[in-house]
Amino acid sequence: MQKNEVINIFKETGAFLKGHFELSSGFHSDEYVQCALVLQYPLYAEKLANELSHFFLKIPVTCVIGPALGGVTLAYEVARSLKVRGIFAERKDGIMQLRRGFSLSDNESILVVEDVITTGGSVKEVISLLEKNNKKVVGVGSLIDRSVEKIDFGYPFHSLLRLPLRAFPPRECPLCKEGKPLSKPGSKKMFNNQ
Repeated sequence: MQKNEVINIFKETGAFLKGHFELSSGFHSDEYVQCALVLQYPLYAEKLANELSHFFLKIPVTCVIGPALGGVTLAYEVARSLKVRGIFAERKDGIMQLRRGFSLSDNESILVVEDVITTGGSVKEVISLLEKNNKKVVGVGSLIDRSVEKIDFGYPFHSLLRLPLRAFPPRECPLCKEGKPLSKPGSKKMFNNQ
């Protein structure tokens, strides 16, 4: 799949947004990539996950894990493509954990995936969780890498699309200084009229 094909899928689904956004990292940006708008379509989710999984075919993977919420659907779809288990980690009391009965055996080879990476914080939390429990991480994948500087996760990393988008610490955000309304996509808006 060519990069322009990936971009076209995101454009067709309205996943590239313009405005004033608070990212999960806490940084602010005038651009946002809402992967949920792409992954709501099973055919696109499957196509993108299949493409991402190709980069990890030569690495033995027995389980794919993603951080909730963005990595849940992608972890499932990449796992389905690789014909392995797909699980997710989630924060409880601010700490990334395995919950809902998920567990990993000592001999598992784990691929960590995320929809969009900006600072890599959620992925690093999942890696830390796995390493603290002596689990074997074999790679990291994402649909979009929007980091400004390349992130070293300590494992092979591949994304389908690199889009280094501007992000600002809140105190340095020019959009805040201009008084533009701030939104946090995916947090509260449930219906078009809210």
